[in-house]
Amino acid sequence: MDRRALFKSAFMAGPSFLAAVFRPDAEAVASTSDTVPRVAYHLSDLDKAAFVLGNIRNHFDGVGGPGNVRVALVVHGPALRAFRLDGGNEAITQAFEALRDNGVAYHACGNTMRGMKISLDDLLPGFEVADKGGVVKLAELQADGWLYLRP
Repeated sequence: MDRRALFKSAFMAGPSFLAAVFRPDAEAVASTSDTVPRVAYHLSDLDKAAFVLGNIRNHFDGVGGPGNVRVALVVHGPALRAFRLDGGNEAITQAFEALRDNGVAYHACGNTMRGMKISLDDLLPGFEVADKGGVVKLAELQADGWLYLRP
């Protein structure tokens, strides 16, 4: 049966059939309405570090505060340099700490860390290692229902 014939059959069956077919599952609706949105930000470009931290701050402001959204920032590639303890960029350090204190979960790519020969001790406090890699972590978050943003 082609799509037109299927649609015509469903239409002819009446509204009760359509409501049964297209009605969202009550449990699925309840589980999503009881939680706040979860958003994973992706950062790999060193020159965008301050910009992305500003986006996250604006995201919090736009939804009425950090209690109304969960945010994870996954950092890999050259961008990880912006978060080294010896990085020296006070504005990035302050923005990082303020967002961390508001619940942002920071994930550092394990592959990048190995390539740069750095450990968690070399990064600003608050990072977790994404052992399988930053892109794998992003895929896992998305598979778990997190929205994806790459500013």
